[in-house]
Amino acid sequence: MHSGIVSIVGRPNVGKSSLLNALVGRKVSIVSHKPQTTRHRIQGVVNREGGQIVFVDTPGLHRRETRKLNRVMNEQAAASLYDIDLIVFVVEANRWTEEDAAVLQRLEGLGTPVGLVVNKIDRIADKAALLPELQKLTAMRDYAFVVPLSALKRNNVDALLGELFQRLPEGPPLYPEDQIVGYDDAFLVAELVREKLTRNLHQELPYSLTVGVESYEREGRLDRVEAVIWVEREGQKKIVIGEDGETLKQVGTSARRELERLLGRKVFLKLWCRVRENWSDDLKALKQFGLTGE
Repeated sequence: MHSGIVSIVGRPNVGKSSLLNALVGRKVSIVSHKPQTTRHRIQGVVNREGGQIVFVDTPGLHRRETRKLNRVMNEQAAASLYDIDLIVFVVEANRWTEEDAAVLQRLEGLGTPVGLVVNKIDRIADKAALLPELQKLTAMRDYAFVVPLSALKRNNVDALLGELFQRLPEGPPLYPEDQIVGYDDAFLVAELVREKLTRNLHQELPYSLTVGVESYEREGRLDRVEAVIWVEREGQKKIVIGEDGETLKQVGTSARRELERLLGRKVFLKLWCRVRENWSDDLKALKQFGLTGE
């Protein structure tokens, strides 16, 4: 039996969460077009005959730490580079930035093998143009392997799994074979509600809110859940709720439907919105909301 932990790293918005979902074969990590959507170290498990991979999807490593939340996210992402078996460094095809270079620099000196994934190749019409791009990227570092793929289209994902499985150390499974996520259902609720908010709200507001589950009760085939959306100002609360509560209702309905599909159970979801001023720059609040990893 071979098993191990693989960390997926890269700058914000290169498709790390989409890649994790494609690898596991179901939604494990929330996804949006906005950068820095992932705030936690999300675990997803892939089981194959004779092997198990525990993937860790990390917050995107970024250079600007404007708030304590940004610093905490960077610390969690950096911590994921240690005590693991393999690192998957994800970049975007035909788009190399200074933040990519900063992530690559963080990988220097690590004893852990690093593989390169070039994501979003579905956006390249002329695949012949990909070859010089790969040559340029591989000249920067001696990678254990290089896999171009499309996480969105799930093209060439199996090739990546093959590269990873053949490099796993021997050892027993880290999770039961029927488990594919490394978190509980309450965490899933909070993340899905936050995803729907991120997709429904514009500009910077999604970065000023977080979601916490107040209660989770299971009654036969029904899950009763109450969750709080925390914002930093009264004006933000009004936007989250919407006129006559319409925005909050849309978010709750969308999250409930997806929860029922993922859990295979009926869900009663009640959402509240409350204000905690400047929570994203308050270390005590970040710990209370479970965002520090402690």
